[in-house]
Amino acid sequence: MAKPKTGRSGRSDGHVRQNRRSWDRDSDEYDARHRTVLGGTNGAAWGLWRVPESSLRLLGPIRGKAILELGCGAARWSLSLARQGGRPVGLDVSRSQLRKARTLSKAAHIRLPLLQASAEDVPLRAGSFDVIFCDWGAMTFADPVRTVPECARLLRPGGRLVFATASPLRYVAFDYARDRQGRRLSRSYFDLERVTFFGSVEFQLPYGRWIELFRRSGLVVESLSETRPNTGARSTYVGRSDTRWARHWPMEAIWSVRKAVDRPAHAPRRR
Repeated sequence: MAKPKTGRSGRSDGHVRQNRRSWDRDSDEYDARHRTVLGGTNGAAWGLWRVPESSLRLLGPIRGKAILELGCGAARWSLSLARQGGRPVGLDVSRSQLRKARTLSKAAHIRLPLLQASAEDVPLRAGSFDVIFCDWGAMTFADPVRTVPECARLLRPGGRLVFATASPLRYVAFDYARDRQGRRLSRSYFDLERVTFFGSVEFQLPYGRWIELFRRSGLVVESLSETRPNTGARSTYVGRSDTRWARHWPMEAIWSVRKAVDRPAHAPRRR
């Protein structure tokens, strides 16, 4: 594997077009590789090792809630939440992925609104959603400098944003020559921003910059879950050596943040 290209995110939309082409090209192969872990009861499960939402309970009660899934892919997550009484909308930049989502929703007899758009510029009204979530989707492949404020705009006061993505340590400790995680730091932690792998662009920030971005966007951090695979766990996303690596160092992180509720100016102060 060649060492990935890096650089500042800037304001160019080139990465959006690049990632759309990449996912349109690779979506069939992706679905075939991971179908066994994405379907069925794994529809509502997080990350590389498919940790069930029923055990983490990061989204909170979802019955009757307006929900937006960013980077929904074939929308298995959203279909699972719809079965539980949620009112999800699926968004993805890839036309090919959305075709799969329409096929699955039709087979399940579930009416699921689907939208082709970038998570950096969502053509929906402000304050439309109670919950926005993403499982290694748009929050990995879109610029967080744009997506985080956009999520804050779309959330209602008190609404929650939850997303799984890579841990910064995954990038700084990647052994490019061997195409796997290593035990030495290979790149600057402070210069993390964007990385190009095999035609798609991923984004990452140091933890402090994530927190500052949330703060500037009016979002309050509720939790940061760093998943750890069980002994002997397997993943269709990473090899056995990387799974063993993740037993010692975090490979992925799940952020849960909430949109602040402004107290009315006339509200009395508590004594």
